Amino acid sequence: MSRLSVNEMTTYRWSFEEDVEHYRRAGMGAIGVWRQKLSDYGEERGAELLAESGLAVSNLLWAGGFTGNEGHSFEDSVADAIDAVRLCRAVGSDCLVVYTGARAGHTHNHARRIIDDALKAILPVAEEHEVTLAFEPMHPHYAAGWTYWTDFYAALDRVANQDHRLLRLVFDTYHFGTLPGIAARIREIAPWVAVVHLGDGRYSKGPDQDRTRLGDGEVPLRDLVHAFEAAGYSGYYDLELMGQDIEACCYHKLLDHSKRVFEQITSTAEV
Repeated sequence: MSRLSVNEMTTYRWSFEEDVEHYRRAGMGAIGVWRQKLSDYGEERGAELLAESGLAVSNLLWAGGFTGNEGHSFEDSVADAIDAVRLCRAVGSDCLVVYTGARAGHTHNHARRIIDDALKAILPVAEEHEVTLAFEPMHPHYAAGWTYWTDFYAALDRVANQDHRLLRLVFDTYHFGTLPGIAARIREIAPWVAVVHLGDGRYSKGPDQDRTRLGDGEVPLRDLVHAFEAAGYSGYYDLELMGQDIEACCYHKLLDHSKRVFEQITSTAEV
């Protein structure tokens, strides 16, 4: 089984149907499904297409926004997350990516209570369908309205303290792969990671992510992947690339390049 997955946000211009077909033809083992594309295509039709394609679904993106910063009520966001859990299982995945939403003027304690209340409602449904809720922290420069979890280690402590078998994290190499000493801490991090979002790039002070092709940026991908493998991580590496460099790429060439670089990295990984 190939553990390289491609997130549909990487091939932004392609439709859901094109993503499935081209990923399969490129020899990818899995797809990270973006709910927007799936909805545009039709959820039932999409689930059937995925089953026929032979692609595994590494993760479903996304649910959350519980803090109300995007104008949705808490109740609406929770109901949507419950729908997303069920959809996750319908498309054959056991991993739903979740964002808290921005702090949006709440005190830290109030924001914490909001997430706790959301989990009380959602986790029973996740248990029924055996779907992991994978919260994704983000670098503070790029978190904006997505999440107020911008400190990876604080997020790790939060999830570890919950100590629930279906509550985990996403580790995005672009957001946190250059933290000082991060590779040395992967052994303690890996058991709490449901999926690795694999990205490379450059960093700026602005709000937009400037990701590049794998190997063209500043992220020490080889060290990170080797550390995850040595720590016993057995999940997917979901390719998530976006930004000006990526939009200028030919997607077919981008997939080929990504697969080649990933194979070079993992061929010498310590397992």
